Amino acid sequence: MVLAMTRDAQSPVRGVLWMVVTGLCFVAVTALVKMLGGRVPAAESAFLRYLLGLVLLLPAWRDLRGLQMTPRLWGLTAVRGAAQTVGVICWFFAMTRIPLAEVTAMNYLAPVYITILAVFVLGERLAIRRMMAIAAAFAGALLILRPGFRELDPGHFAMLATAALFSVSYLVAKIVSAELPAAVVVALLSVSVTLGLLPFALAVWVTPSLTDFGILVGVACFATGGHYAMTLAFAAAPVTVTQPVTFLQLIWAVLLGAVFFGEPADVWVMAGGAVIMGSVLFITWREAVLKRRIATAAPPPQG
Repeated sequence: MVLAMTRDAQSPVRGVLWMVVTGLCFVAVTALVKMLGGRVPAAESAFLRYLLGLVLLLPAWRDLRGLQMTPRLWGLTAVRGAAQTVGVICWFFAMTRIPLAEVTAMNYLAPVYITILAVFVLGERLAIRRMMAIAAAFAGALLILRPGFRELDPGHFAMLATAALFSVSYLVAKIVSAELPAAVVVALLSVSVTLGLLPFALAVWVTPSLTDFGILVGVACFATGGHYAMTLAFAAAPVTVTQPVTFLQLIWAVLLGAVFFGEPADVWVMAGGAVIMGSVLFITWREAVLKRRIATAAPPPQG
């Protein structure tokens, strides 16, 4: 019975299905924020999203009370919290300024930024094939933005900053996850970002209506559900299996934008998103190949 459950838990089909749920949740977050239409400032919307999300993390408080943090871990937590705080503000701002499809497509740049940062922070080697994939990803971004052929909105620059700042957050998470439980890592992020967003929210505070507050509750629920589903997807299948499914988010974003917000489908955005996602898939596949080679070359344990 235990073996059967283990095999079932490691099912690639289950991993793909959980990643589909993840994509639907994250696209719902984007659509709900866009529904606010700027009635609630970006910083305040982000603050309320994280504040409401803290309620869902109450089970982790016991672990936090007994946590012993080194100065190094406190410093990494502060860096991650600061990067995520500014990144979330930029993200909420961008979602009220540019089409859903462009927000979704440009967010695919985060894994590319992570690959670049890993070279400087973790000392990873940047082979020629990875460099070509990174160049292709930035070419995809240019297809989306098309500078010189149309007027760029501040939301486009906000999304470029969002992807870069989120990559810093993800990279720090990769470092601290080796030393802290996953629930603690998530809880520390939520607390630090909530505190980081508080002064920005107070500076622009507008009392939300009941409708807007209900939308923000939905944002918190879908965002938390999306992260939970993503965790289940990663546990059920390798990243090389689940990563391609994330491209569906762009298709759903295009459909939502066209049906509910009157945003025409843009072939350049789809093409640019496809190029960026292709680059991310190649980088992910290469990392999986290298890990298998290292595992194969490792000497057998003695004992």
